[in-house]
Amino acid sequence: MRPVSLALHEFRFAQKVFWRNPASVFFTALLPVLFLLIFATIFGDDTIKDLDGVKVTTYYIPAIVTLAVISATMVNLAMNVTIAREEGLLKRGRGTPLPPWVFIAGRVGNAIVISAIMLVVVTLIGKLLYDAPIPWDRIPAVVVTLVVGAASFCCLGLAMTVIIPSREAASAITNAITLPLYFLSGIFIPENEIPDGVLSFANHFPVRDFFEAFFTAYSPKTVGSGFEWGELAVVAIWGLAGLVIALRYFRWTPRS
Repeated sequence: MRPVSLALHEFRFAQKVFWRNPASVFFTALLPVLFLLIFATIFGDDTIKDLDGVKVTTYYIPAIVTLAVISATMVNLAMNVTIAREEGLLKRGRGTPLPPWVFIAGRVGNAIVISAIMLVVVTLIGKLLYDAPIPWDRIPAVVVTLVVGAASFCCLGLAMTVIIPSREAASAITNAITLPLYFLSGIFIPENEIPDGVLSFANHFPVRDFFEAFFTAYSPKTVGSGFEWGELAVVAIWGLAGLVIALRYFRWTPRS
């Protein structure tokens, strides 16, 4: 089989494994939707004056999309690749004619497709339940933000496997990194409720920049194309750094 065909086979296999795993489906696909429903119920039709009067429900659409993409890419890859490594699956794979990059490409492709599905699902729920506007005239900005962010956080997820020592530690370490950043970056709490110093600290990490890029693309108050090239550049730089770390230190053999 050609390498591309092998990669497509790995992608289809990763898709089957994901959708047949109740835990993966719940935490990656259902939990972000539950967060959206909870936050929209709590805050209702309130507006955020500091953001030109944007409705809270409109604010939470890009926020939850950001969370869903990070969950599908960085968190999903960090945990599942670590588990595959510790169970010896990666080591056995290296002993076959299968090129190593094919295994990674299949799982990265799976993560990006799930990210795209979640973006569509969250956007449609926002429109149907809360009349949140769909940014039809800024779709290119939404798509570019998704692609740059998903690819970058995939690289960061592979880099995270370097610091995860065992399958038991995978969930704890990924959650310890991501959950605080969700709170600090305005994902769970509207940014007008977060102290400036905390937001300044969050600006040092890619979650905040990724969310700002999505928010600009989704906000009905945005004038222009909706591209946030500065924020996207920061996210891409983080992704490149993650790729360098993964290429240098990624392990195919169990650590524990």
